[in-house]
Amino acid sequence: MKIEVSGQTHVGMKRNHNEDNLLLLPEERLFVVADGMGGHSSGEVASKIAVEEVAEFFRMTSQDLEITWPYKMDKQKNYDENRLATGVKLANMRIFEKASADTKYKGMGTTIVTVYFAKDSEVVVGHVGDSRVYFFRENTLRQVTEDHSLLNDYLKAKKLTPEEIEAFPHKNVIVRALGMKDTVNVDINRVEPKDGDIFLLCSDGLSGMVPDKQIEQILQSQSDLDKACAQLIDAANANGGNDNVTCVLAQYRR
Repeated sequence: MKIEVSGQTHVGMKRNHNEDNLLLLPEERLFVVADGMGGHSSGEVASKIAVEEVAEFFRMTSQDLEITWPYKMDKQKNYDENRLATGVKLANMRIFEKASADTKYKGMGTTIVTVYFAKDSEVVVGHVGDSRVYFFRENTLRQVTEDHSLLNDYLKAKKLTPEEIEAFPHKNVIVRALGMKDTVNVDINRVEPKDGDIFLLCSDGLSGMVPDKQIEQILQSQSDLDKACAQLIDAANANGGNDNVTCVLAQYRR
């Protein structure tokens, strides 16, 4: 298995600081994007803790297979799925503890999306919040994750017209994020990869500004991952750049 990867982040056109963080950990075949929230520097702190804690847990469990995990294994998940979920849960606990211990960080939190190339037959995707993972196969873009947002809850409960979606007053309200409580549910998905698949991890600064069709067209027209990342960020900024924008592209090769 070989993974080619590129990741970039940009402050966007309307913000004065970047609360997104990304992690490229090719030696563990692990990639993460986190979109912080909380105002001032708190969001940046939360997203930084998230990526660092997941990375540290993966490094520790690679070096010592007998290390005690802070959470029990979920019998419904295999080892790799449990490993990824546990790393994210640990990150949640660290963010919650820091926010509880220091009033300066009260209310901070972050979304997180993670992609772990566990083995040739399985890619494990874990996420909390409204950052997204897509995969691009045979010139077609597919969304893997489901937004943990108020808008998505409304969409599942009742059909909304495109006009109603556009006018929805609480688009940015997230119903699940790291740091909100001392525990968190982590959604885990599995994808059986094919040679050439590209996995896109992004904050909503990309998915909220660039329609899926435009993302798909950029990936169809640009095979160089660095250039494709740059073009995706440029597209978000050209469409308004209302938020920080971060994307990671990881291509699977057998």
